[in-house]
Amino acid sequence: MENLIEAKGLRKSFKNTEVLKGVDFEVKRGEIFALLGSNGAGKTTIVRILSTLLKKDGGTVTVNGFDVASKPENVRHAISLTGQFAAVDEILTGRENMIMIAKLRHLKNPRQIADDLLNRFRLTDAANRKVSTYSGGMRRRLDIAMSLIGNPQLIFLDEPTTGLDPEARMEAWKIVKELADCGTTVFLTTQYLEEAEQLADRIAILHEGRIIAVGSLAELKKLFPQAKVEYVEKQPTLEDIFLAIIGKKEAM
Repeated sequence: MENLIEAKGLRKSFKNTEVLKGVDFEVKRGEIFALLGSNGAGKTTIVRILSTLLKKDGGTVTVNGFDVASKPENVRHAISLTGQFAAVDEILTGRENMIMIAKLRHLKNPRQIADDLLNRFRLTDAANRKVSTYSGGMRRRLDIAMSLIGNPQLIFLDEPTTGLDPEARMEAWKIVKELADCGTTVFLTTQYLEEAEQLADRIAILHEGRIIAVGSLAELKKLFPQAKVEYVEKQPTLEDIFLAIIGKKEAM
Protein backbone atom coordinates (compact mmCIF):
# COMPACT_ATOMS: atom_id res chain seq x y z
CA MET A 1 0.00 0.00 0.00
CA GLU A 2 1.27 3.49 -0.88
CA ASN A 3 2.65 5.70 1.89
CA LEU A 4 0.89 9.03 2.28
CA ILE A 5 3.31 10.27 4.96
CA GLU A 6 7.00 9.48 5.33
CA ALA A 7 9.15 10.88 8.14
CA LYS A 8 12.84 10.06 8.55
CA GLY A 9 15.15 11.40 11.24
CA LEU A 10 12.66 14.12 12.26
CA ARG A 11 14.16 16.46 14.86
CA LYS A 12 12.84 19.51 16.70
CA SER A 13 14.12 21.50 19.67
CA PHE A 14 12.65 24.37 21.65
CA LYS A 15 15.39 26.53 23.18
CA ASN A 16 17.66 23.97 24.88
CA THR A 17 15.14 21.15 25.00
CA GLU A 18 15.22 18.51 22.25
CA VAL A 19 11.62 17.33 21.83
CA LEU A 20 11.99 15.11 18.75
CA LYS A 21 15.25 13.14 18.59
CA GLY A 22 15.10 11.42 15.22
CA VAL A 23 11.56 10.22 14.58
CA ASP A 24 10.91 7.67 11.82
CA PHE A 25 7.50 6.43 10.64
CA GLU A 26 5.24 5.98 7.61
CA VAL A 27 1.47 6.31 7.25
CA LYS A 28 -0.23 4.26 4.58
CA ARG A 29 -2.95 5.73 2.39
CA GLY A 30 -6.44 4.93 3.69
CA GLU A 31 -5.48 3.79 7.20
CA ILE A 32 -6.15 5.11 10.69
CA PHE A 33 -2.71 5.72 12.20
CA ALA A 34 -2.55 6.47 15.92
CA LEU A 35 0.37 8.27 17.53
CA LEU A 36 0.26 7.28 21.17
CA GLY A 37 2.18 9.04 23.93
CA SER A 38 1.91 10.77 27.26
CA ASN A 39 1.48 14.53 27.71
CA GLY A 40 4.58 16.37 26.51
CA ALA A 41 5.83 13.46 24.41
CA GLY A 42 5.86 15.60 21.24
CA LYS A 43 2.67 14.41 19.52
CA THR A 44 1.32 17.88 18.75
CA THR A 45 4.79 19.01 17.62
CA ILE A 46 4.80 16.23 15.02
CA VAL A 47 1.31 17.18 13.82
CA ARG A 48 2.29 20.85 13.50
CA ILE A 49 5.36 19.92 11.43
CA LEU A 50 3.39 17.56 9.19
CA SER A 51 0.70 20.20 8.62
CA THR A 52 3.31 22.89 7.76
CA LEU A 53 2.57 25.02 10.84
CA LEU A 54 6.02 24.48 12.35
CA LYS A 55 9.47 24.13 10.81
CA LYS A 56 11.53 21.06 11.59
CA ASP A 57 15.16 21.30 12.66
CA GLY A 58 16.30 18.17 10.86
CA GLY A 59 15.26 15.09 8.93
CA THR A 60 12.96 14.71 5.94
CA VAL A 61 9.16 14.72 5.89
CA THR A 62 6.88 14.23 2.89
CA VAL A 63 3.09 14.35 2.78
CA ASN A 64 1.31 13.11 -0.35
CA GLY A 65 4.67 13.03 -2.09
CA PHE A 66 5.56 16.67 -1.31
CA ASP A 67 8.29 17.87 1.03
CA VAL A 68 6.69 19.86 3.87
CA ALA A 69 9.52 22.40 3.91
CA SER A 70 9.89 23.16 0.20
CA LYS A 71 6.31 22.49 -1.00
CA PRO A 72 4.03 23.60 1.88
CA GLU A 73 1.25 24.85 -0.40
CA ASN A 74 0.98 21.47 -2.12
CA VAL A 75 0.82 19.76 1.27
CA ARG A 76 -1.93 22.09 2.52
CA HIS A 77 -4.15 21.29 -0.47
CA ALA A 78 -4.19 17.61 0.55
CA ILE A 79 -4.75 17.92 4.30
CA SER A 80 -7.06 19.18 7.00
CA LEU A 81 -6.35 19.67 10.70
CA THR A 82 -8.63 19.41 13.71
CA GLY A 83 -6.97 20.46 16.95
CA GLN A 84 -7.61 19.54 20.56
CA PHE A 85 -10.33 22.17 20.91
CA ALA A 86 -13.13 22.87 18.46
CA ALA A 87 -12.20 25.78 16.15
CA VAL A 88 -15.71 27.02 15.51
CA ASP A 89 -17.27 30.49 15.65
CA GLU A 90 -19.80 30.44 18.49
CA ILE A 91 -21.59 33.57 17.29
CA LEU A 92 -22.48 31.95 13.95
CA THR A 93 -24.87 29.08 13.41
CA GLY A 94 -23.63 25.65 12.45
CA ARG A 95 -24.66 26.20 8.82
CA GLU A 96 -23.00 29.65 8.71
CA ASN A 97 -19.74 28.14 9.99
CA MET A 98 -19.82 25.54 7.23
CA ILE A 99 -20.68 28.02 4.47
CA MET A 100 -17.91 30.37 5.64
CA ILE A 101 -15.23 27.64 5.33
CA ALA A 102 -16.55 26.54 1.92
CA LYS A 103 -16.34 30.12 0.67
CA LEU A 104 -12.82 30.53 2.07
CA ARG A 105 -11.82 27.45 0.08
CA HIS A 106 -13.40 29.05 -3.03
CA LEU A 107 -15.69 26.06 -3.59
CA LYS A 108 -18.78 26.10 -5.76
CA ASN A 109 -22.22 25.65 -4.15
CA PRO A 110 -21.12 26.33 -0.55
CA ARG A 111 -24.70 26.00 0.75
CA GLN A 112 -25.12 22.57 -0.80
CA ILE A 113 -21.76 21.45 0.58
CA ALA A 114 -22.79 22.69 4.04
CA ASP A 115 -26.17 20.95 3.94
CA ASP A 116 -24.66 17.65 2.77
CA LEU A 117 -22.11 17.58 5.58
CA LEU A 118 -24.58 18.75 8.20
CA ASN A 119 -26.82 15.86 7.21
CA ARG A 120 -23.91 13.39 7.21
CA PHE A 121 -22.91 14.42 10.74
CA ARG A 122 -26.48 14.46 12.05
CA LEU A 123 -26.53 18.22 12.65
CA THR A 124 -29.36 19.25 10.33
CA ASP A 125 -31.83 19.87 13.17
CA ALA A 126 -29.33 22.18 14.90
CA ALA A 127 -28.01 23.82 11.73
CA ASN A 128 -29.72 27.17 12.33
CA ARG A 129 -28.82 27.40 16.01
CA LYS A 130 -25.82 29.38 17.24
CA VAL A 131 -22.88 27.14 18.02
CA SER A 132 -22.77 28.61 21.54
CA THR A 133 -25.85 26.46 22.28
CA TYR A 134 -24.19 23.21 21.10
CA SER A 135 -23.03 20.46 23.43
CA GLY A 136 -19.36 19.42 23.44
CA GLY A 137 -20.11 16.43 21.24
CA MET A 138 -22.03 18.54 18.73
CA ARG A 139 -19.19 21.06 18.53
CA ARG A 140 -16.70 18.28 17.88
CA ARG A 141 -18.93 16.85 15.13
CA LEU A 142 -19.22 20.30 13.54
CA ASP A 143 -15.46 20.84 13.82
CA ILE A 144 -14.68 17.56 12.06
CA ALA A 145 -17.37 18.23 9.45
CA MET A 146 -15.75 21.60 8.70
CA SER A 147 -12.41 19.82 8.31
CA LEU A 148 -13.87 17.68 5.53
CA ILE A 149 -14.93 20.59 3.36
CA GLY A 150 -12.99 20.24 0.13
CA ASN A 151 -12.53 16.45 0.52
CA PRO A 152 -8.98 16.36 1.96
CA GLN A 153 -7.05 13.15 1.41
CA LEU A 154 -5.61 13.28 4.92
CA ILE A 155 -7.10 14.58 8.15
CA PHE A 156 -5.09 15.20 11.31
CA LEU A 157 -7.03 14.73 14.55
CA ASP A 158 -4.93 16.01 17.43
CA GLU A 159 -6.37 14.47 20.60
CA PRO A 160 -9.92 14.88 19.26
CA THR A 161 -11.72 13.60 22.37
CA THR A 162 -9.93 15.77 24.95
CA GLY A 163 -12.51 17.12 27.40
CA LEU A 164 -15.42 15.10 26.02
CA ASP A 165 -17.68 13.02 28.24
CA PRO A 166 -17.83 9.24 27.60
CA GLU A 167 -20.92 9.46 25.38
CA ALA A 168 -19.44 12.23 23.23
CA ARG A 169 -16.16 10.32 23.04
CA MET A 170 -17.93 7.24 21.69
CA GLU A 171 -19.66 9.45 19.13
CA ALA A 172 -16.32 10.90 18.02
CA TRP A 173 -14.92 7.38 17.63
CA LYS A 174 -17.84 6.47 15.39
CA ILE A 175 -17.12 9.50 13.19
CA VAL A 176 -13.44 8.57 12.87
CA LYS A 177 -14.37 5.05 11.76
CA GLU A 178 -16.82 6.48 9.21
CA LEU A 179 -14.08 8.75 7.81
CA ALA A 180 -11.80 5.77 7.24
CA ASP A 181 -14.64 3.75 5.71
CA CYS A 182 -15.06 6.54 3.15
CA GLY A 183 -11.37 6.39 2.18
CA THR A 184 -9.98 9.29 4.21
CA THR A 185 -6.57 8.72 5.78
CA VAL A 186 -6.70 9.60 9.48
CA PHE A 187 -3.65 10.58 11.55
CA LEU A 188 -4.77 10.49 15.15
CA THR A 189 -2.85 11.57 18.23
CA THR A 190 -4.04 10.43 21.61
CA GLN A 191 -2.99 9.75 25.17
CA TYR A 192 -5.98 7.45 25.67
CA LEU A 193 -4.85 3.85 25.27
CA GLU A 194 -8.38 2.57 24.72
CA GLU A 195 -8.89 5.10 21.93
CA ALA A 196 -5.88 3.82 19.98
CA GLU A 197 -6.93 0.24 20.64
CA GLN A 198 -10.47 0.83 19.37
CA LEU A 199 -9.66 2.90 16.28
CA ALA A 200 -6.21 2.37 14.84
CA ASP A 201 -5.07 0.09 12.04
CA ARG A 202 -1.52 0.77 13.21
CA ILE A 203 -0.16 2.35 16.38
CA ALA A 204 3.14 4.16 16.97
CA ILE A 205 4.37 4.69 20.53
CA LEU A 206 6.24 7.97 21.02
CA HIS A 207 8.46 8.09 24.10
CA GLU A 208 11.24 10.50 25.05
CA GLY A 209 11.40 11.98 21.56
CA ARG A 210 11.53 8.74 19.58
CA ILE A 211 9.17 6.16 18.11
CA ILE A 212 10.03 3.07 20.13
CA ALA A 213 7.43 0.69 18.67
CA VAL A 214 5.05 0.69 15.70
CA GLY A 215 2.64 -1.86 14.28
CA SER A 216 -0.86 -3.24 14.45
CA LEU A 217 -2.31 -4.15 17.83
CA ALA A 218 -1.64 -7.82 17.05
CA GLU A 219 1.99 -7.02 16.19
CA LEU A 220 2.48 -4.99 19.36
CA LYS A 221 1.03 -7.83 21.43
CA LYS A 222 3.93 -9.99 20.27
CA LEU A 223 6.28 -7.57 22.09
CA PHE A 224 4.51 -8.30 25.36
CA PRO A 225 6.06 -11.04 27.52
CA GLN A 226 4.36 -14.44 27.35
CA ALA A 227 1.81 -15.04 30.06
CA LYS A 228 3.23 -17.12 32.91
CA VAL A 229 -0.08 -18.50 34.18
CA GLU A 230 -0.35 -22.14 33.16
CA TYR A 231 -4.11 -22.54 33.36
CA VAL A 232 -5.48 -19.33 31.82
CA GLU A 233 -3.50 -17.19 29.39
CA LYS A 234 -4.41 -13.54 29.83
CA GLN A 235 -4.55 -11.52 26.61
CA PRO A 236 -2.67 -8.22 27.16
CA THR A 237 -4.48 -4.94 26.70
CA LEU A 238 -2.83 -2.05 24.87
CA GLU A 239 -2.24 -0.49 28.30
CA ASP A 240 -0.25 -3.57 29.37
CA ILE A 241 1.78 -3.43 26.14
CA PHE A 242 2.41 0.33 26.41
CA LEU A 243 3.66 0.12 29.99
CA ALA A 244 5.79 -2.95 29.23
CA ILE A 245 7.45 -1.28 26.22
CA ILE A 246 8.06 1.98 28.11
CA GLY A 247 9.50 0.08 31.06
CA LYS A 248 11.69 -2.05 28.82
CA LYS A 249 13.04 1.06 27.08
CA GLU A 250 13.76 2.89 30.36
CA ALA A 251 15.62 -0.13 31.71
CA MET A 252 18.06 -0.07 28.76
